[in-house]
Amino acid sequence: MSRHALWWLATLPLLPIALPLAVHTRRTALRLPVAQGEPCGLAGADRPGEPLRLLLIGESTVAGVGVRGVDQALASCLAAALAEHLGRPVQWRACGENGITARQACERLLPQALAEPADLVLLVFGVNDTTHLTPARRWHQALVEMAEAFRAQGCHVAFSAVPPLRHFTALPWLLRQLMGWRASLLDRELQALAQRSGALHCALDLPFEARYLAEDGYHPSALGYRVWGEGLAGRLSPLLQRPS
Repeated sequence: MSRHALWWLATLPLLPIALPLAVHTRRTALRLPVAQGEPCGLAGADRPGEPLRLLLIGESTVAGVGVRGVDQALASCLAAALAEHLGRPVQWRACGENGITARQACERLLPQALAEPADLVLLVFGVNDTTHLTPARRWHQALVEMAEAFRAQGCHVAFSAVPPLRHFTALPWLLRQLMGWRASLLDRELQALAQRSGALHCALDLPFEARYLAEDGYHPSALGYRVWGEGLAGRLSPLLQRPS
């Protein structure tokens, strides 16, 4: 029996409890806006050399939900940390949409993301595919399509790990357990995909304490985005310092 089938086997008897909880949580959850400002910028402008062209494509965390301005969001934080690691400027661009799944991103975000060249692309997906119960095959195919499209343009491609929903305090305990388990299954798929495709899978080393989460208990705070970006930069820098 597959791990996903085992998840469904354990989840189905709990649906009479889990579904009303999910509906109530959706209705009462605090909804934060996306970060304000243009979703692009230049980090390390005072450093020498050609800028590294960084693109993030993904869901609400790429759109900067949880902080007020794009300068506090993931793309800007990652760009600043990469500029520090690499000693060169980083020109960043964020292509994100709140609530989007990987398949929807293929249809709505990928065309515009491919319109401008990039050296490094980070794909940030998983939370919405977890909560929308996207079939694993559909999740996998969408990510493969995006990764192959960027690699065809000569980009380095990396995946950010699926966040562990078991730590999302906005969710009731039962949903945290079920969604956390399912998120770990999708992340396992993501690790295998990265290994097969030669892409990099970047683990999410973020302390899920209150100060690292926004007031909605679901998205990172400014501190959370900064720590996440610094962790990503530490993993991505070696990839950029060796020949393609």
